[in-house]
Amino acid sequence: MFKGSMVAMVTPMHDDGSIDKETLHELVEWHIQSKTEAIIAAGTTGESATLEPSEQFELISLIVKQVAGRIPVIAGTGTNATRTTLALTENAKRAGADACLIVTPYYNKPTQHGLFQHYKTIADNIGLPIILYNVPARTACDLLPETVEQLSKINGIIGIKEATGKIERTQEIIQRCNSHFTVYSGDDATTLALMLNGAKGVISVTANVAPLKMHEMCEAVLHGNRLLAEKINHELMLLHQRLFIESNPIPTKWALNMMGKIPAGIRLPLLPLDKKYHQAVKEAMQNAGVE
Repeated sequence: MFKGSMVAMVTPMHDDGSIDKETLHELVEWHIQSKTEAIIAAGTTGESATLEPSEQFELISLIVKQVAGRIPVIAGTGTNATRTTLALTENAKRAGADACLIVTPYYNKPTQHGLFQHYKTIADNIGLPIILYNVPARTACDLLPETVEQLSKINGIIGIKEATGKIERTQEIIQRCNSHFTVYSGDDATTLALMLNGAKGVISVTANVAPLKMHEMCEAVLHGNRLLAEKINHELMLLHQRLFIESNPIPTKWALNMMGKIPAGIRLPLLPLDKKYHQAVKEAMQNAGVE
């Protein structure tokens, strides 16, 4: 259903932390012009953890309206409470999202059976395609391949954003699940390797800053042009790495501000990029050909 370079888009904000709707409009248009294959709204990079439910609904609604069916809109709706996740996913459905991206419940440390029941409950109650999201480095919770296999058999669960960066993990999930279940990279630095081993695309942070190049890299892999994909990935590698020099989306928002794409606004407890990292991110941007 979805493939290629899909941006985990930042939420542009004014200095006071309020959503900048005018810049949001421009950012969406830039991504469409840059051939981004889908927009993920209100994901981790979009500062979902500090968005109020009403803001999440408004943000998704604005993006859906602006996109007007030209590319898919996938909404981040995961929380560490099943009831809250159900409510936010229902919001996303009302807002017109094409699918939802649901992170594993963080902090609670549920068992594998608890994870299975969490996702099953949402799938059973919401008629919206679900992409699982596994990012143990942030959640202290790992959705294991055998659990993913069980979940892949549930109607409406269509894929997983696998952000461990482990190639063997990707291969195992693909082998365990049927062809209707899709694996997406959630780690820019290992996206090329994961796609060469069967992943169909990436939900990307780097695509915020270099959307066209991420599109071109993914297209090259999907069309079997490994040499071109490797060349583009080499140009982007420093950016892949340094956009995580501080917690995401701090470096990404700083880079976009330097490019004149968004204002500097970011919400506490996150702060703007520390000055000691400015040159490192600038260097990565120059290396990737974006300034």
